[in-house]
Amino acid sequence: MKNSNTKRNARGLKLRVAIIPALAVAAAFAFHYLGKDSDALILYCSHDAIHAEKAIRLFEKQTGIKVIAKFDTEATKSLGLVELIRKEHQHPRCDVFWNNQALGTMELASEGLLQPYTGQNHARIPDRFKSPKGYWCGFAARMRMVIVNTDKLPPQRQAIDQAIANHPEHMAIANPLYGTTLTHFALLAKQIGIDTLKRKFDKMRADGVRILNGNSAVKDAVAAGGCDFGWTDTDDFLVAKRSGAHVAAIPAKLPDGTTILIPNTVAIIKGTKKLSKAKRLVDFLLSEECETLLANGSAGQIPLGTVDERKIPKQVRQFKKMAANSAPITDSLLEPRRECIEWLRNAAK
Repeated sequence: MKNSNTKRNARGLKLRVAIIPALAVAAAFAFHYLGKDSDALILYCSHDAIHAEKAIRLFEKQTGIKVIAKFDTEATKSLGLVELIRKEHQHPRCDVFWNNQALGTMELASEGLLQPYTGQNHARIPDRFKSPKGYWCGFAARMRMVIVNTDKLPPQRQAIDQAIANHPEHMAIANPLYGTTLTHFALLAKQIGIDTLKRKFDKMRADGVRILNGNSAVKDAVAAGGCDFGWTDTDDFLVAKRSGAHVAAIPAKLPDGTTILIPNTVAIIKGTKKLSKAKRLVDFLLSEECETLLANGSAGQIPLGTVDERKIPKQVRQFKKMAANSAPITDSLLEPRRECIEWLRNAAK
């Protein structure tokens, strides 16, 4: 009996220890929101702050609307903010959600937590990148890439495929429970089946593949030579390339040969009391001006709508061509995504 009580007490202590930091962060955010800028627009953003801030500040300058942005961590994006929006749904703090991928936003739409809106720039985004009912819209995408340390491995698909098969211990990936790697896994699960994906990934883990806290960590490991190659996104590859690291990249491909283009998405949270301001932010993020700005930023985001090609970098234009044959990111991926989350959470226990 004593051992049973001790175990329960230990579990309770662990739970309290886990909850306290989250409550502290939430309380600090709520204090700032309610106490200092109650008229400000609250933006939950899972895109990297270093890339998103410039767009946010330009919107503030053009409109005079104050924006308070709450960013997620590298390790848990964008799942952390999706869960937070769910928890707050009866009393939403968030007005606009800028997600760095699409599936979590689709989940929120399916749960009735988003406010439909098709504003002045909605039409410039192709239909395949937006909700047919206006609950969310994509913009400024990234593409999944295989980043290679060129001192260790040539950036050629045959060489990379052989390395995956023969030396998975030289490969790094981000934790697939989060972010764009979760979308990558959902696409794999849809194409080859969740059971086959489990077997393949279990073997890779047993053979020593390195699982890191995010795409940025994968980029750093490959750039430093700690790993020969890994899965990451175009934005992280560009950071490594500009730093002078000996890296190259080719598009990651799915079994059917398609590439993986993952758009940012923007949505208005149902129940916002600042709807007119929220609509203006959505209009701005979906504008040609904003997509051009993000294409020219350090993340090199790939425009989805029509832009003046002369105003975007050569590398981004090349990415756009590579992404032409990308896999559809649709509601059909929600069930594979749920299966992946359940599997990966259970595996982490």
